[in-house]
Amino acid sequence: MSDFLYPFLEGVGPDVPALLADLATSAEHKAAVSNRLRSETLEREAELLATIADAMAARFRAGGRLFTFGNGGSSTDAASVAVLFASPPSGDALPARCLADDTAVLSALGNDVGFELVFSRQLIAHARAGDIALGLSTSGGSRNLLTAFQEARQRDILTIGLAGYDGGEMARSGDVDHCLVVRSDSVHRIQETQGALAVALWSAVHERLAAAEATRA
Repeated sequence: MSDFLYPFLEGVGPDVPALLADLATSAEHKAAVSNRLRSETLEREAELLATIADAMAARFRAGGRLFTFGNGGSSTDAASVAVLFASPPSGDALPARCLADDTAVLSALGNDVGFELVFSRQLIAHARAGDIALGLSTSGGSRNLLTAFQEARQRDILTIGLAGYDGGEMARSGDVDHCLVVRSDSVHRIQETQGALAVALWSAVHERLAAAEATRA
């Protein structure tokens, strides 16, 4: 089994057990780093998470919809966020769509108007005032996300960014209403923690919606 997972081990000989032990130690270290970063980030951003959840819940109650987007690995994370809201493991489904899902639309826009506009053009076509735009980037500097946020802000769409490192331009942009920053220089650890932030945000939004429903009952 190890030959299939780690083909570079083939022919190593008697050093294989030691190498496997090193790999196990490395995996344990990465897991510990990830867990620590996740805990630290959730604690540091707790107040901002609550503020964002309040704003998102208010928009959903008023009929708003969530649009998510990102590039590369962040596009799959954006898709996961949209699925979490639209097809939740518990609670009511909320309207959510990932703008990175449709390869035909992405390739057409990239070819016709440029990749920088692939998300902003979709917001122009589908979003309206009162909606929510949530973009994920490890660097915080993805130009097509920043362009989408600029377009969204002009249309009274709530803008939320998830970034890594020091937040990059996303954290400094006046077009981003709220930016959650994972302070790490590891792309892998950033994306893992952004996933945890997204789950925490989804949970907090549902808590607020449930509380509002209970108050009306």
